[in-house]
Amino acid sequence: MRLVFAAIALTLAAPALAAPAPKVATASFAQLKTPLPLPYDEKADAKAQVAAARARAKAQHKLLLIDLGGNWCLDCRLLAATMELPELRGFLAKHYEIVTVDVGRFDKNLDIAAKYGLNGHFGGGVPSVLIVDPKTDSLKNAGRTAALADARSLSPQALADWLASWTK
Repeated sequence: MRLVFAAIALTLAAPALAAPAPKVATASFAQLKTPLPLPYDEKADAKAQVAAARARAKAQHKLLLIDLGGNWCLDCRLLAATMELPELRGFLAKHYEIVTVDVGRFDKNLDIAAKYGLNGHFGGGVPSVLIVDPKTDSLKNAGRTAALADARSLSPQALADWLASWTK
């Protein structure tokens, strides 16, 4: 069992010197408010939303977090519900400008993912979370964008830790 947790920790590992994650009181996803949110606007102009979020992130000296997913995806909805927890919401607002992008069934807005080097099913599914430096428009978490695609195998605290790990 320890080896499993060690493997997960290594998979989710990110750069050191990050801001410490807030402590999440919710111990399991079963405790999240239901129904789970439907975070992806299927009719949104995703390119415009990403551009506006990047401009805000740059102006406010925050990171840009692009959440690629679909409302059909349980892991996407668990991530969204976890990000809405009060103890995490404030932390995320301080460090990130967040934009959700609906990718349908991997048939919508794929140009946004491709811009940051993701193709097809993004190398592991959704949610695929892109952490972008808005000044350079470069991906900070290359090779780790699908780390939360199996979010249900983690805990709310593990998700918070991963999200915090990219902040500096």
